[in-house]
Amino acid sequence: MKKKILVVAAHPDDDVLGCGGTISKLKKKHLIKVLFLAEGTSCRFENLFKKKQIQKEINVREKQAKKALKSLGVNLYKFFNLPCGRLDTIPIIEINKKIESEINTFRPNIIFTHSENDCNSDHKIIFKSVMMASRPNSKNTIEELYSFEVLSSTEWNFSNNFNPNYFQILNKKNVQDKWKAFRHFKSEIHKFPLPRTKSGIFNLAKVRGSQAGFEYAEAFKLIRFFKK
Repeated sequence: MKKKILVVAAHPDDDVLGCGGTISKLKKKHLIKVLFLAEGTSCRFENLFKKKQIQKEINVREKQAKKALKSLGVNLYKFFNLPCGRLDTIPIIEINKKIESEINTFRPNIIFTHSENDCNSDHKIIFKSVMMASRPNSKNTIEELYSFEVLSSTEWNFSNNFNPNYFQILNKKNVQDKWKAFRHFKSEIHKFPLPRTKSGIFNLAKVRGSQAGFEYAEAFKLIRFFKK
């Protein structure tokens, strides 16, 4: 039987940046589902009363996320559309319950989510919530839990760096698939030398690959592992 992977992301695009190459590599051998807890758009508006304009941009971001996932071969996903940049205003138990419900119904063997060592507050909250929602018990099926890095977010937490201890070895096509998926998020693409570029994605994959003795890789921190 295929193992099930659940990717828990704060915003649409975090999934691609965090583990898009790994999704490309594992999609044929595993069943993959992605959760997006926040909408990833409203935090950019100073005037939150522009509800129609904000909702229009949220809809655009959701369509982009679906196209990105389709390009990676993923057709299982869910959007919760909690307020972007404001997850700290929501009781964490409410976020926990949403994630825990998905864990109970999808019954993943492996979870990928954000790093606790990140400069984005939404990312850190999702990490904390996943840790609580996935706590070991007699019902859940989780065997492995990993955190990932997100370009132009995780590496900017200069005082408490992301220190990976697990590397998923990729080939060039996996990295190309990651870039092709990310290109759907047009507003997120930077100009070089900023990170969210084709060069930035390939450079990080090369750095992580060289750390493991290969050409390309994605890096993760193994949080929990249960050997049956």
